[in-house]
Amino acid sequence: MRLDKLLSNMGYGTRKDIKKFAKDGLIVVDGKIVKDSSQHVETEEQQVEFDGEIVRYREFVYLMLNKPQGVISATEDLVERTVIDLLDQEYIPFEVFPVGRLDKDTEGLLILSNDGKMAHELLSPRKHVPKTYYADVEGIVTSEDVLAFSKGVQLDDGYTTLPAHLVILQSGELSKIELTIHEGKFHQVKRMFQAVGKKVKYLKRIKMGNLSLDPALSLGEYRELREEEISLLKMVE
Repeated sequence: MRLDKLLSNMGYGTRKDIKKFAKDGLIVVDGKIVKDSSQHVETEEQQVEFDGEIVRYREFVYLMLNKPQGVISATEDLVERTVIDLLDQEYIPFEVFPVGRLDKDTEGLLILSNDGKMAHELLSPRKHVPKTYYADVEGIVTSEDVLAFSKGVQLDDGYTTLPAHLVILQSGELSKIELTIHEGKFHQVKRMFQAVGKKVKYLKRIKMGNLSLDPALSLGEYRELREEEISLLKMVE
């Protein structure tokens, strides 16, 4: 990879900036000052330093975000605040994007990455990757609802969902549940409960595939995934 591309991808400046930095002697490859920023380097084999700091190049970034309400799952918007707006500047050059989406008023686990292949695998309708949600539901959730969800329910547009696994944590005027679905239709969880005469008052995604939301992350906080978590995320059949 060209030095200027590597360093700009890592957030050290534009290619024009990098060219100037090289002429100023700030770039060192394998212990030697390099003044031509168009030079190619082996990212896995050669050591690159910028102003005395070792540059640890990586192609992909994987972030786990605890998405708060009021933020949309998009890379940019002229009016609304997006999940990208929550990130530090160091991640902007990687051009990460939300893997899937959560509604504006839904909280919880959202993966951000620039790994298009991984995103495609997770979002492919053929894969039926499970997604688990916690919800507060207005109305008494019953064993009849559990059975109905296990067979699939018909939504307001006539579509019948795939079988889903409903767990009742607490049943009452405001029930607490966990629901695992295997597809991602528009407002699906809310519409499934609407189909059985109930209303979702609060919704949070807590798991996607084999990866669970880190309980240590407060709303709006994020962190990079560990290697074992990336492996979990990629374990889709």
